[in-house]
Amino acid sequence: MRTANAVLAARRIDGEVHVTERPGHARELAAAAARRGDRLVIAWGGDGTINEVASALAFGGPALGMVAAGSGNGLARELGVPRRAEDAIGHALDAVPRAIDVGAIGDRLFVNLAGIGVDAHVASQFNRPGHRRGFLGYIGITIRTLREYVPVRYRITAPNCTIETRAVLVTLANSAQFGNGARIAPGARVDDGLLDLVVVEERSRMRTIFSVPRLFNDTVARIPGCRIEKIREATIEADQPMTFQVDGEPVDGGTSLHARVHPGALRIAL
Repeated sequence: MRTANAVLAARRIDGEVHVTERPGHARELAAAAARRGDRLVIAWGGDGTINEVASALAFGGPALGMVAAGSGNGLARELGVPRRAEDAIGHALDAVPRAIDVGAIGDRLFVNLAGIGVDAHVASQFNRPGHRRGFLGYIGITIRTLREYVPVRYRITAPNCTIETRAVLVTLANSAQFGNGARIAPGARVDDGLLDLVVVEERSRMRTIFSVPRLFNDTVARIPGCRIEKIREATIEADQPMTFQVDGEPVDGGTSLHARVHPGALRIAL
């Protein structure tokens, strides 16, 4: 809070700084800024906080800036947001906003990526009270999940493809990476009007585990059983209710989920 106020004071900019008090509060604050007609809202936090703010600003609201302060910071890393908070705030204040796409799955929006399968299970465990936060905590949960997770059979229907498979991972990527440099969809672009559908079929558990390093060298497409498709919309079905994640936040869903892209729905200050 002190840093943000100092940057505003140094630039002689009239602005308000708020600290969130509970889940959903960032969305409420951003919605209030939109109603006031503010030109810019800067979200300080991880992908979940950025999701809350972006969801309130999409479809005609103020531009979104960001200060990366989460465990993964997938969207901020992919977009090249400066690491230092002072630089990130100044960058957002000076930027000419541009439009990027927003994804939707079920009744939730996402700006980075959404997923069903092992990543959603990891997000659910990571967000439980008492779990160690940060990168090491995330890695610990991921390792345990990869040993224990039972893949589900999915039917995925899109205008250009139908996929039926027992998958360990189904990702809808607006941006390329989960966070911390792990890139699940190296070809994804936030402004191409498309989502990258990434489906990783379970061939064997050991093969899945040994394929993890491919997330860090842009060779995901070479994982055995991996399929990547460019889509505008898709329906994902399973025989059991699906837990999915939007920008790292777990959500309980039904046996059928519809996903789509909203091209250019969010203005971002970068």
